[in-house]
Amino acid sequence: MLQSAQQLLTHFAACTADSSFFSIPTWYKYLKPHDVQGVCTVTFVFPDSIPLVALAVVDILLRIAALIAVGFVIYGGIRYTTSQGEPQATASARETIIGALVGLVIATIASALISFIGNKIGG
Repeated sequence: MLQSAQQLLTHFAACTADSSFFSIPTWYKYLKPHDVQGVCTVTFVFPDSIPLVALAVVDILLRIAALIAVGFVIYGGIRYTTSQGEPQATASARETIIGALVGLVIATIASALISFIGNKIGG
């Protein structure tokens, strides 16, 4: 049975779309999806797919690290606000915020680099 061009385009778009939760990608992000009898699937081919899955897992871990860093920025901000001008507590909170921001920048840059490499290698 022939499908209309619109249905085919809709299915193709659904098959190639990235699914994520809170911008955390799936473990099969860099594996190429294909259509098998109307079902969008990815095929894991041992050992060729291992580097692509490893890149996706590293990408997931880096994005989780970035979310944790945002949590530490918020925590440091709360500590800074509640320090009531006490110099040692203020300095400690400031160090927490600066360390979290540095971690956030590192995780963001590393995640972008991993995404670039994964998209070039896997598609």
